[in-house]
Amino acid sequence: MEKFIQNLPKAELHLHIEGTFEPELLFEIAQRNKISIPYKTVEELRKAYQFDCLQDFLDIYYQGASALQTEQDFYDLTFAYLQKCHTQNVRHTEIMFDPQTHTDRGIAFETVINGISRACEDAQKQFGITSFLIMSYLRHLSEEDCFKTLEQSIPFKHKIKAVGLDSSEKGNPPSKFQRVFEASAKEGYIPLAHAGEEGPAEYVWEALDLLKIKRIDHGNNALQDAELVKEIIKRDMALTVCPLSNKALKVQPDLTQHPLKKMMNLGLKVTVNSDDPAYFGGQVNKNYEEIQKALQLTKADLYQIARNSFEYSLLDSDTKNQYISELDQYYKMN
Repeated sequence: MEKFIQNLPKAELHLHIEGTFEPELLFEIAQRNKISIPYKTVEELRKAYQFDCLQDFLDIYYQGASALQTEQDFYDLTFAYLQKCHTQNVRHTEIMFDPQTHTDRGIAFETVINGISRACEDAQKQFGITSFLIMSYLRHLSEEDCFKTLEQSIPFKHKIKAVGLDSSEKGNPPSKFQRVFEASAKEGYIPLAHAGEEGPAEYVWEALDLLKIKRIDHGNNALQDAELVKEIIKRDMALTVCPLSNKALKVQPDLTQHPLKKMMNLGLKVTVNSDDPAYFGGQVNKNYEEIQKALQLTKADLYQIARNSFEYSLLDSDTKNQYISELDQYYKMN
């Protein structure tokens, strides 16, 4: 099954580029920029990647991001991730980035976006991987801060496909960001949002009805509300599920209890993604492998998950169909 997953054409729709920061690269960039970090070795840093909740993870996540200073840093971070995509047959990826994590510490918006987008362009030339960028607002910050980020992004609209909403979910409902999402949509950005990871089903309803999102990031707690499940199916909306992330952050205590298969049986369209792979124990293929073993998923299940990843991407119909055709051919032969 591992070989089947390894060669399975797929897209990744839920990936935070700052969360791909492997300890080795973090140390290299920190030394290059003469940034002091509170760990003496790569191994010591790896041991720190143990979390009890989302906030514990975010604390070290932002600490690591502080090493990123120059356009080359953001390029190196992004290109390293895209190289891993190439080895896993990820044909398309939709990359979230958190500009506020960097602009709040004095890094220019253009430094961030230019480094990331240049790496995406080079990866498409070298590996044939297509990609879109999703500018995520940090929900623990104020609406005013988000509006500033929106304003900073306008000169770079051609590089950004969508807006998202991430960071600490508890106590920061989607309704807090209704106006900035309305303004973002007017600028042509597609609205997406994390909802129902640690927050309740009510937050998913708000993301649907107030933010008017086109895809749900995580969405586990949507299962708390049968009417919500029906509504998600009615709207033909996908969930970007992240199994190893859910396990690491104690959203699910064990992958054998993960609701992914239940979601599929109910008729929800799920995709499998790595979220923050450097911190959560594996890239996208590892997520496929671990959830397959835990839930005894069949090749047909894995095919459907991969198909969803293309079908519910932000790609145009023709490109989606090309990728799905490639996937269909692979499935028939295997």
